[in-house]
Amino acid sequence: MFESKQGKKDMTSCADDSRSLTEYSASGSSSINGHSVLSGGSIFASSTDDYSGLIQEQGYSVPAVAKREQKFVLLSKILLLVFVVLAVCVLATTAYVLVNEEEKDNFESQFEAYASEIVTVARQKADQMFNSLDSFSVSIASQAISEQLASNKTWPFVTLPHYSLKAERLKNVIGAESPAILFSPIVKETETAAWSAYVSEEAPAWYEESIDNEGRNYTVPDLMTKTLPFIHFYDAANGFMPTPVSRPGVVLPVWQTYPFKTDPINPLLATNYDLLTGQRISDLFRITSEILGPTVGITQVVTKRDTAVAECQIMQPIFRGVDTDAEDRELVGMVWVRMEWRDYFQNLLVDGIDGITVVLKSSCPKVDALSRTVLEEVGVMSYEINGPNAELVNETDTHDPKYDYLGVSSVLVDLEVDSGRLEEGQCVPKLTMHVYPSREMEDSFYTSRPIIFMAIVIVIFAFTSIVFLLYDFFVGRRQRKFLDRIMRQDKIVTDVFPTAIRDRLYGNNGEAEKAQDDLFDPLDNEGQSNFVRETPIADLFPSTTVVFADIAGFTAWSSTREPQQVFTLLETIYGAFDKIAYRHNVFKVETVGDCYVAVAGLPEPNEEHAVCAAKFARDCLKKMKEIVVQLEVTLGPDTADLNLRVGIHSGQVTAGVLRGERSRFQLFGDTMNTASRMESGGEKGRIQLSQTTADLLMEAGLGKTLKARERKIFVEGKGDMQTYWLRTDKRSSAFKRSANTNRESEMATVAESVDITESSQSDDLSDEDRLLFSTERVESMTKMERLVEWNVEVLCSLLQQILASRGDGISPDPTLVEAEKETRSCKTVLEEFIPIIRLKRIESDDMDIRRRVSTVGINEQTRSQLRSYLSNIASMYQDNPFHNFEHASHVVSSVKKLLKRIVNVGEGSNFGKDGSGSDMDLVDLAGHSYGITSDPLTQFAVVFSAIIHDVDHPGVPNVQLVKEKTRNAQIYRKSVAEQNSVDLAWEMLMQDEYRELRACIYQTEEDLKRFRQLVVNTVLATDIVDKELQALRKARWETAFSQTQLVENDAQSEDRKATIVIEHLIQASDVSHTMQHWQIYKSWNEKFFMECYGAFKAGRADADPSVNWYKGEIGFFDFYVIPLAKKLDNCGVFGVSSH
Repeated sequence: MFESKQGKKDMTSCADDSRSLTEYSASGSSSINGHSVLSGGSIFASSTDDYSGLIQEQGYSVPAVAKREQKFVLLSKILLLVFVVLAVCVLATTAYVLVNEEEKDNFESQFEAYASEIVTVARQKADQMFNSLDSFSVSIASQAISEQLASNKTWPFVTLPHYSLKAERLKNVIGAESPAILFSPIVKETETAAWSAYVSEEAPAWYEESIDNEGRNYTVPDLMTKTLPFIHFYDAANGFMPTPVSRPGVVLPVWQTYPFKTDPINPLLATNYDLLTGQRISDLFRITSEILGPTVGITQVVTKRDTAVAECQIMQPIFRGVDTDAEDRELVGMVWVRMEWRDYFQNLLVDGIDGITVVLKSSCPKVDALSRTVLEEVGVMSYEINGPNAELVNETDTHDPKYDYLGVSSVLVDLEVDSGRLEEGQCVPKLTMHVYPSREMEDSFYTSRPIIFMAIVIVIFAFTSIVFLLYDFFVGRRQRKFLDRIMRQDKIVTDVFPTAIRDRLYGNNGEAEKAQDDLFDPLDNEGQSNFVRETPIADLFPSTTVVFADIAGFTAWSSTREPQQVFTLLETIYGAFDKIAYRHNVFKVETVGDCYVAVAGLPEPNEEHAVCAAKFARDCLKKMKEIVVQLEVTLGPDTADLNLRVGIHSGQVTAGVLRGERSRFQLFGDTMNTASRMESGGEKGRIQLSQTTADLLMEAGLGKTLKARERKIFVEGKGDMQTYWLRTDKRSSAFKRSANTNRESEMATVAESVDITESSQSDDLSDEDRLLFSTERVESMTKMERLVEWNVEVLCSLLQQILASRGDGISPDPTLVEAEKETRSCKTVLEEFIPIIRLKRIESDDMDIRRRVSTVGINEQTRSQLRSYLSNIASMYQDNPFHNFEHASHVVSSVKKLLKRIVNVGEGSNFGKDGSGSDMDLVDLAGHSYGITSDPLTQFAVVFSAIIHDVDHPGVPNVQLVKEKTRNAQIYRKSVAEQNSVDLAWEMLMQDEYRELRACIYQTEEDLKRFRQLVVNTVLATDIVDKELQALRKARWETAFSQTQLVENDAQSEDRKATIVIEHLIQASDVSHTMQHWQIYKSWNEKFFMECYGAFKAGRADADPSVNWYKGEIGFFDFYVIPLAKKLDNCGVFGVSSH
């Protein structure tokens, strides 16, 4: 028996392999019972390193000879590489760190200087602002004293001359960009009437003065009409109408303002507006009245010119005297200032110094102005300073905490108010500023110098390393070539043979090269056979179960398919079987044609080999049924009819390596022959087991899964044998799981199912379209629905070509509605027949548009309408054995195949070989096909005609319909069934519910007429019984392809040939079963006979078809099928593929 170096495994179940699928999946390979197969790429790599990595990734063991040759050299290379890498890392890192630290120190020192300057200048601005406000209030008090002496006027009847000029000077001194500066006297309740008279008297004078000083475009009379003579507020409940103030106590009316403006929409600048109406100003007034000193209000964020700014309100008291420190000072007015906090940080730095963050914190909480609720315990604002500009960032602390160690803090405003003098809830803020750098600023100080120094170090070492590598390359080239050959051969052997067999091939001494030379070189240097000198690698396995699984109906099915479709089916099915085999510990031996051969019980012995094989066969049968149903949507009719025929037999086999050309692991013995007979003598869709295998299953307690075959079967060389069927219905659940199910659990996810949408590679469907066909959806379809779906995809692929050929900017012809009505005229279909259809010509300038097919999609509405239309067409087919929708789909498959085989008969054409032919190749191809390949609409019309050509066919010939004088026969007289099919299908297509579908097929009247004419000619061509019509077609063929030159231009000649070729193409497709595999011919011939016989029994046929049926078939072949095939061969449009 085969033994590995670790010793023989004790296989007690069909789930024993310790290697997990995860290892194979991660490495990009798959392994079935010791067979490792790469998922892609060539087995011949270009270098030793590639092979070394490949072998390690795939889990292969490098031959001992390679290890001995490489061990010392590899170790020294690794040590040298580690030393070089460490040296480079240390030196490069040291250079980088030193230069980087130098730049970091420069950044920190520069920031400290900038931060100190910001703090100092901002504090100076704050101090200067409060000192200037104090001086401004004193000047107003001094003016009041002067007016009292001159005119005996006292407070509140005070007006400051040249107010706007003095306020503008104040603005410049405090450095504010656009402040609002208001002077408001305190007016008692008893003084309001006198104050109103004072305003009316004095306002014109200071209005005129302010207009002159500020250069405003106002006139005093206009301003006086807007000035309200009474102290007022704006009542929100009364539409913001100005309302006289009537509350007791004092009021604070706006008197003189800067900038000068009288605007009722902006009450803070409107004369006689009571400032105490606003909650914030009222709070400031009460605090100022308590402390008799200036007050800073809570910051408010507002939006100006789409920019958020933080504003502060400052209230400066005005006393009756000029001594602001007197104990008996009396408060008589207020100077109210509104400005932005950013004014403190403007113009502090020069351009180029960016990214400094200033965080302004208030000792007072942030309070909602209306609800008076505390929003935050501490008010915070963050500014970013970029050169001379400062912008508000957020009302939170936005500085980067990583720069806390560099932060510079200072008090900006501290009015040193005794909190004991304030009422509960009142607060005069103490403002502190904190300056931090940002990442942007730090980055501006860092340069590429550290990287440059580090790169210099690396380049020096890299140059040294390159010199060393060149030396190593030339010295080790011979060793690499030797190792390369060893690894190539090891890779080949590992792919072809199981692991245990590979170890036997190499031998115990590990000399892989000699073993592989013997394996692939049958002769030694002297010309003698190596096989004589070497013992074959072969063993006897006494306990195995062999499975033969053949695809029933595959040969007939494949005869009607393109090569790509055949391989799509086989790859999908065999791929699923491989995964099932891995799950059940079954070894895949080979695939011979459409037969899958597998064995359980080797290369590792397994006591439950019969159980594993039975489970494997059962799951394969189930998976086969699922796959063919799903693939019918992409591969066409009859795919779902394919089935699996399985045979199983148990016994001993001889297994080993059959050396020589293309050596491989193979099995021999009577067990193989008997298993093959079990398969060939079985039935499709069933699993036949020999008596030996059945006994083993009975011993395993699985007798309920077996059913004895009613009759014994004769097996050549063995005589009559009793066989059994393996049940695959619900009763087969008697299968018990083995004790060790690790492998089945491990593989459950991978081998559960095969995604048909990914494995299907039909060239008719895009990846997007394939995703539409989920397993659940396809399995829930009936056969008719699957055929409809397949026809939908066939027509959609042609519609894509039609859309791509139109290009851009083409809109539907407005005259199409009338043209469509004309197609349903009083003419019969036969009367519309014309001998020459003018086809659309291809132009080389259109080739770039034609190549856009892959980028053009069919919208879901059009696809849905096409599906609905074809479903209705399918329902209109009568339940005939032959003339039914399934036969129409078979005709479509043949038409599609023939259209794809229209190729350039010239040997020099490159088009179609790789899909990249030149524009002139395409034009030449169109000429050789007489224009059939020029227009996608032509191909669509032919396929469309194949689908509808037998709609509502009654199952009796036209002659009988005429004899019975049916309604249709009286209307059409000839080609009754064909004309009726065209009219019914066309009438349905013209319905409003298919408007988008029609717009996709044609958009011009010319296209509509060509489409209609192609459908008419093509469907009428399927009437092959009418001798008169057949004679006309024969004459037209002779005219088109005779040696005599007709007097007509090249285009007309090509159109004549194309028209008659299309008609013969549909005829060949309609009887294509006569030219295909015997099984297909027999199936459809039987259906046609049953239809004719049914008509005879119903009294709708004169002759019994069972009489002389064989003779009639021979005549049909001699006088119709063979001549038709010769015509298609001679016309030249199919090239060698027409033979």
